[in-house]
Amino acid sequence: MDYTLETSQLKQKLLKTIYSLQVKSFSTLQSASPLLHNQCGMGMVTQQQVHQLTDKAKSLCGDLDNIRNLLHYCQDALVRQIPNPTGSRYGGVSGIHCSLDGSIYVIAESAPWVHVLSSTGHTLHSLPCQQTGKGGSIFLPEDVTVTRMGMVAVADMVNEAIWVFNPHSLSKGEWIKIRKVGSPRGIGVDSTGKILVADYAQGQVHSFALDHAFRTLNAHSVPNLQGPRYVSAVPGGGFVVSEECGDVKVFMSSRELLCSLSSKYRHQFGNPAGVCVDRDGSILVADEQRRTVHLFPEHGAPVCLVSTGLRRPAGVACSSSGHLFVADTVENCVKVFKYCVRPPHRPTNAGASCGEPNQTHRRGGGVVPLQPR
Repeated sequence: MDYTLETSQLKQKLLKTIYSLQVKSFSTLQSASPLLHNQCGMGMVTQQQVHQLTDKAKSLCGDLDNIRNLLHYCQDALVRQIPNPTGSRYGGVSGIHCSLDGSIYVIAESAPWVHVLSSTGHTLHSLPCQQTGKGGSIFLPEDVTVTRMGMVAVADMVNEAIWVFNPHSLSKGEWIKIRKVGSPRGIGVDSTGKILVADYAQGQVHSFALDHAFRTLNAHSVPNLQGPRYVSAVPGGGFVVSEECGDVKVFMSSRELLCSLSSKYRHQFGNPAGVCVDRDGSILVADEQRRTVHLFPEHGAPVCLVSTGLRRPAGVACSSSGHLFVADTVENCVKVFKYCVRPPHRPTNAGASCGEPNQTHRRGGGVVPLQPR
């Protein structure tokens, strides 16, 4: 961190600016609220002035959102590189999933394995992608996820199938083919536990539940997509899907289109690839053509998390600790970035209510924010 005099003065200027806005808006609210409630009209305030203030406030709130995001996230903070556990015998790392306990699930192009790694990259165990029985044929996973029951699920484009590994079956567990899909490319699990499958050739995303006998239930499809590649859950039961050489679209739990990221954020993609959603609800997208990873927050402009150092980003995943995992197919490794700066923990003021700042004191029955030092 830079503690030079110039940086210190800039920090102080930013804090004073935000504080001045807080004080002025609070003071105006305290004086305007009783006047507006007690008089019939608007005084001398015109309709044009109200509209102008509304537009300026909207713009200013956007600027504050951007300042907050730029303080909260960091760029190109490479922490480590995890080599492909399969080695160089097969293709490069392509699919990745990060579970709630921090374990990382990795697959590589043309490799019949799912590797389970620790958050630091140590191999915990590996699952061979081979059907049960003597002489069982192997299959090649395109993408990997973990179901709500903690079982590994993969998309197999060659055999047009979705496989789930049941660790409780037989002595070493077995792969169960649960559904035939035309061209499964990406796979995920939504917030309700349904499996999501991006069907590349058919231009669809399929969703379905699994019962304890591995039978599919409540199957639905979202059509009219242009080469869907990777899919991930968003809060509320919806999902986000990347389209090859196209856009990234967000759908609600009703399977209705909520928005396209290019339209909402006025962002131009090259070839969007891996997508994931962090614990704050922000959407992270790897762009294979531009070799970048951008974060799309709920409020504010997109933030470029990785601007350099990627050769061909494919799948992405993020952890609750603020780490971003990017599968780089050309360099055949998983690159780990620290993308989120968590503020130091501060004890909660016992007297503060919901929505009321903790750093306050009371004067004359009103809440007065403390001035920054």
